[in-house]
Formats: sequence, structure tokens, C-alpha cells
Amino acid sequence: MSADFHGVFPYLVSPVRANGEVDAPVLARLCDDLIAAGVHGLTPLGSTGEFAYLSREQRRRVVEVAVEAARGRVPVVAGVASTTTADAVAQAREYERLGCAGILAILEAYFPVPDEGVYAYFKAIADAVSVPVVLYTNPNFQRSDLSLPVIERLSRIPNIGYLKDASTNTGRLLTILERTEGRLRIFAASAHIPACVMLIGGVGWMAGPACVAPRQSVELYELCRRGDWVRAMERQRPLWALNQAFAKYNLAACIKGALKLQGYDVGDPLAPQAPLPPEGVEEVRRALKAVGAL
Repeated sequence: MSADFHGVFPYLVSPVRANGEVDAPVLARLCDDLIAAGVHGLTPLGSTGEFAYLSREQRRRVVEVAVEAARGRVPVVAGVASTTTADAVAQAREYERLGCAGILAILEAYFPVPDEGVYAYFKAIADAVSVPVVLYTNPNFQRSDLSLPVIERLSRIPNIGYLKDASTNTGRLLTILERTEGRLRIFAASAHIPACVMLIGGVGWMAGPACVAPRQSVELYELCRRGDWVRAMERQRPLWALNQAFAKYNLAACIKGALKLQGYDVGDPLAPQAPLPPEGVEEVRRALKAVGAL
């Protein structure tokens, strides 16, 4: 595993026009601006990217645009999610062919999947590609999540080198770090306080809010990397207030609403999701102004 993923990876939105086409110019502009702001990577098809609401063709186009826009300046780590192993493997292989530097592996499930099935799903994705794989765990939305024993087993597969945790349990992250003995590097999510995750040994975060406050997120990361924890917490507090505002509404609606306030015509979240209500728009507007992102 040659890649070294670290820092701030914004979860990209997926701008889709009324006719169903991915709005490539808008997405490419967003990617270019995020890179100019100093982010360390891009993650299309995460939760903020509404992967569960897109067709296969739309998902492929989102990844293609992100890779083309990045032009090798930062790694693109694309989300792969499915209820079937065969489909997940096909997605992973396709995104590697498109030029992705890594795969963010997500398990969707309608019926519960036992630990052995969860392990086999993620192993099959890792075996199908040569790029690094980031495990994604989110107990709030996943019917079958990654247990600690499964995470420990998966950490021994050579190209599974990262875990992105979207729980609110920072103590569990410390347990994962201890049990995997350095084999897995940890990315936080919006649910965590990134500075705290960095303090216990994390390497960065993959999160939707970084799309709308990239410069501030990068500044926070650099303060954490230098161990300047007092200044890091000064920067973290207003950013966490932005997180709390987003937590009250649909995440994709919040990020898309915030980006529209910043001048990006990314559209509304895909139906049946609801767009941000007027009171939500005002709350997001206030939060963006408070962190200097508007």
C-alpha cells in the first residue's frame, strides 16, 4: 500500500440537474476550489454525496468528474456501496480504472448480515483492487455494522489501511487503534470532534462540512498536526457549532444549501429527500458567517 492518506477529505456533493445529468461544470469548479483551499483529498459518493439515491451511471459520472478535476493534485477516494458483494466489487474495479487513488468501502444491508458475511464483503472489495481501501463504519445508518473483531481481522489485509468512523464514540476509536496496533489509520467524521480524534492518533477527517469550510478545516488540521492544541480548540469550537447546525437537518440538504449560499448551483437533494427549509437556510447562513465561510 503506497498511498499515504491524511488530512482533510471533503465529502463531495453530487449536483444533479432536473434531467438527471450530473452537473459536471459545477462539480469540477467545486473540486478545483477545494484543492485551491488546501484540502488533502476528495471523497465523492460519501453520505453527503447521496450515493444511495444515485443510479450507477450517475455515480460513475460523479467519480469521473472528480478524478478529471483533481488532475492528480490530490488523491480521490471514491465511495463504494452495495447490498451485494458482486456489485460492490464491480464498482471498486471500475473506480480504480477511472483513476481513483483509493476506495471508501461501505456496506448497505436490507437484512442483517452476520460478522462472517461483513468480513467477506469488505475482503472481496480489497482483493478486487490494488489501491488502498478505507473501511467505513456508521452504526447510525448501517443495519449491519463493523464489529471490533471484524475490524481487527480486516486490518490484517495488506491494502486495508484506513478506517473512517461516523459514530459518536471516540472511545471506541481509541480501542480500534489499540487493537489494530498501527495497521489502521483513523479518519474522523462529522459526528466526531476532529481535534479530539487527532489528539488520540487520528490522521484527519472525511466529512461533508469540509466542503463549505475547507480553509478553516485545513487550518484546524495543521494546528493539530503541530500539536498546538490550545489554538486548535479555539478553531474547533466555531467549526463544531457549524456541525451542530448541520446535525438538525438532512446532511446533503445542509451542505447543498450552504454551497448555494456560497454561489455554487448544486441544486437540491434528490427526492424523496427534502431541501433545506427557510429556517434551516438562515441557520446555516449564520453558522457559515460565524466561521468566516460566507
